[in-house]
Amino acid sequence: MTEREAIERLRRGDISGLEYLVRAYQVRAVRSAYLVTHDRSLAEDVVQAAFLKAYERIGQFDPRRAFGPWFLTSVLHDAVKAARRQGRQVSLEALAEQPDAGGSALEDRRPGPEALGEQAERAKEVWAALRRLAPEQRAAVAARYYLGLSEAETADELHLPLSTVKWRLHAARRQLRVLLSLLTTN
Repeated sequence: MTEREAIERLRRGDISGLEYLVRAYQVRAVRSAYLVTHDRSLAEDVVQAAFLKAYERIGQFDPRRAFGPWFLTSVLHDAVKAARRQGRQVSLEALAEQPDAGGSALEDRRPGPEALGEQAERAKEVWAALRRLAPEQRAAVAARYYLGLSEAETADELHLPLSTVKWRLHAARRQLRVLLSLLTTN
């Protein structure tokens, strides 16, 4: 079965098309949601709900476009909402008072030379810094750098003006520089 065939099955009300889409997008969707929520179980819940929503709203999907960006953008929107509900945003002051190493999900646990150890340490620092961004900034970062969308595509998929996406990415990079410098000095 191809993606197009799966989508056509869904359009006809045949839920069997959803299995193909789940296999094709579940891992990437959970990772995307996790980048925003920083909570594996919440990310999995967001993705499960997003698949059900995709099934219910497949009539709104434009079959001339790629399914992946449409679906993953929906996941990012829902992850932002879930992160807001969970209150995951932490201030810079709180970070300075209580630094959190976090980030075990990004650690490279394979034993290896010193370079792998340094890389894993840096990944922990980046993860801890990402955790402190606002959910909207994390969503923009995930769309741009994890999903590989251009700024214009990110703006289109998140239904935001290009200037807003550019500002969120700029603010996120600026805040990440500050956060990473705080983490490396502790």
